[in-house]
Amino acid sequence: MDLVALLDHVDETTLATVMGLLTGAVFGIAAQRSSFCLRAATVEFARGSLGPRVAVWLLAFSTALVWVQSAHLLGLFRVEEARMMAVAGSWSGAILGGLMFGAGMVLARGCSGRLLVLAATGNLRAVISGLIFAVVAQMSLHGWLAGLRGWLAGLWVTPGGANVNLLHALGLPDAAGLGLGLAIAALAVVLVRVNRLGWSAMVFASGVGFAVALGWVLTFSLAQVAFEPVAVTSATFSGPSASTLMFFLTEEPALGFDIGLVPGAFLGALVAGWVGRELKFQGFEGEGQMRRSMTGAALMGFGAMLAGGCAIGAGVTGGSIFVATAWLALFCMWVGAGVTDWLVDQAGARRQVVA
Repeated sequence: MDLVALLDHVDETTLATVMGLLTGAVFGIAAQRSSFCLRAATVEFARGSLGPRVAVWLLAFSTALVWVQSAHLLGLFRVEEARMMAVAGSWSGAILGGLMFGAGMVLARGCSGRLLVLAATGNLRAVISGLIFAVVAQMSLHGWLAGLRGWLAGLWVTPGGANVNLLHALGLPDAAGLGLGLAIAALAVVLVRVNRLGWSAMVFASGVGFAVALGWVLTFSLAQVAFEPVAVTSATFSGPSASTLMFFLTEEPALGFDIGLVPGAFLGALVAGWVGRELKFQGFEGEGQMRRSMTGAALMGFGAMLAGGCAIGAGVTGGSIFVATAWLALFCMWVGAGVTDWLVDQAGARRQVVA
């Protein structure tokens, strides 16, 4: 694709927005058709099972590693120019934010990306929870909660004003990232076969990882030819959700990759749900579920901004380029989700059995 010639007809911000729409659409379609969800995978794992949800998540994660690391080795993308790698990371934010996000996604019954996909197919619980997530994320970025977030994130930061490349920190060559991705992919394929998932699930789960790589390569390519600075980024739903919310609330909104990403994911999931005949209205099952979902969404909104990304942004997108704080945040999300499931859902089930 000749982006220089394309920029003669469209401006940089419009092109970045189209790239966001395309990346989001691929993610939305793939995530809806594969039922990709970190919350479901962590709960399944916490209950002692390596079932279909774990298989789907591992396949998506490993595909992102393979595609992104291959693009890096081929020169189609440079990890060091990614926005997540070029800014200082927060160890304390990754730990605290990851734990909060993990707990929140169990309470809300879905991470932020999953809520967006569910909202597109008519789940009103996901619509409300997603709006609360976006509002709290915006408050954590520029509002009343920004001071607290900044203080917690500043407790322990990476040195030198940049994040840490996990491969380099461990003294490993860049090719090791591709090797690890292939190893995880092999494990994922084994789990896919054990759980008897079809080719459709494999293809669409892999599509989630491909969407992450697509975003990295597209924004990197644009950054090389653009006259104005362009952030090299990819799929994430914490900052973009807040930015999309403000896009509709300000008099002079600015376009960009983030602004295209969320609508793209919504439309992609909507089309996939329509094709699969899975569009139907669903609401809260009661007052208790409403309180639980709203609390979880708020925890995710603050936790994602503190951790430097959501289950997609830190967990897959940041993980695919081996941002050390992203891997730490992802680990803490698994821990937070597992502990919350044990304390809330499994404990509730045990009480019902006793009663």
